[in-house]
Amino acid sequence: MRVATNHENSGPATEGLACRWTARLSPAVGGFTLIELLVAIAVIGILASIILPALSGAKEKGRGVVCLSNLRQVAFALHIYANDHDDELPFNMGADGTRRTVQEEKYQNWVNNVMTWELDSDNTNTFLLTAGGLGPYLHHGPSVFRCPSDNVLSRVQRDAGWYHRVRSISMNAMLGNAGEFLNGTVNTNNPGYQQYFRMCQVLNPDDIFAFVEEHPDSINDGYFINRFGSYEWTDLPASYHGSVGNFSFVDGHAEGHRWRNGQTMAAARPDAAQLPLSVPKGQRADWYWVLYRSTVTRDDMTSTYVGH
Repeated sequence: MRVATNHENSGPATEGLACRWTARLSPAVGGFTLIELLVAIAVIGILASIILPALSGAKEKGRGVVCLSNLRQVAFALHIYANDHDDELPFNMGADGTRRTVQEEKYQNWVNNVMTWELDSDNTNTFLLTAGGLGPYLHHGPSVFRCPSDNVLSRVQRDAGWYHRVRSISMNAMLGNAGEFLNGTVNTNNPGYQQYFRMCQVLNPDDIFAFVEEHPDSINDGYFINRFGSYEWTDLPASYHGSVGNFSFVDGHAEGHRWRNGQTMAAARPDAAQLPLSVPKGQRADWYWVLYRSTVTRDDMTSTYVGH
């Protein structure tokens, strides 16, 4: 008997199986090679690096617009308050005066909370924003007091499950009844400068700011004060929107101001500002910009800017 060789056993059926097996191992028509896949991933990464910062910037710009709108609403509330109170501006006191009136349940200040980095209820109690002062004149309630970019918390506050504190803005200390800081009609922090008690006293309302976003490490009471001649930040403006700080003015308009000095733009976190912060000569452009829009000298009530 002759034994068939391997070659002789290879018939059409075997050849068909071999062909089908080979076809299954062949790459699918139109599929990616490894190199093509890596190139595609690299291109996607490059596009993401270009697009995502732009989207993030657009989102932050949107939050800045909301913040300006909030500041504008609070400035309008200031006008309505003055109309209802014989042109008088509201109380604008420091921490001691604010706490005292709250303890007496008078709620006289324009806003009635004093914030800290601890677990004090003033950090989250929206009632203190709307009780008395400007609160009743704000149609959108407590939300207008907080910049949507302000989610800054201390470690203990984050550990407690907080999302944010309730206020990001303060009022120009040279507006309103300053309570414990008054000696007659003179603000003891800036005795040579005008304290405005009535709306009509502000002769250049488009140049005097009413409300400001304040740095989270600086904000406590709602009284934003800096002293002429001190060359230091007592209270520091915020920089939530890149290098821009938002303000609203006595005439009701709101605007963002781009800071020029790096010192002004302290990081938005606890203990970042290290106040009071000395402002060295040659880096005072931002400091002057804020003070020149706070008040005018008592001797020259018709001045547009102090010292100009």
